[in-house]
Amino acid sequence: MLYAISGEDVPDSLDRRLAVRTAHLERLNELRQDGRLILAGPYPAIDSPDPGPAGFSGSLIVAEFESLEAARAWAEADPYATTGVYARVTVKPFKKVLP
Repeated sequence: MLYAISGEDVPDSLDRRLAVRTAHLERLNELRQDGRLILAGPYPAIDSPDPGPAGFSGSLIVAEFESLEAARAWAEADPYATTGVYARVTVKPFKKVLP
């Protein structure tokens, strides 16, 4: 089943994000290589595709997992969660309708 993982950043998270971004992307690429990643990306903190020093306010990942518990465990082990980039992470079942 698909799950939406939404992480909400702590204030001024950009330096923390950049410090562990490579490890975060490696985990996402593993999901992609397994054919389980639907989409992933950050929420810009301002209305711009390149927010510069304003950084990001969080991230959204939609991916396939065996269960809600497996999705939560994956999210909790993500470098953004373990190093304090995220203040909060929400994991919910997701039903893709379009496209």
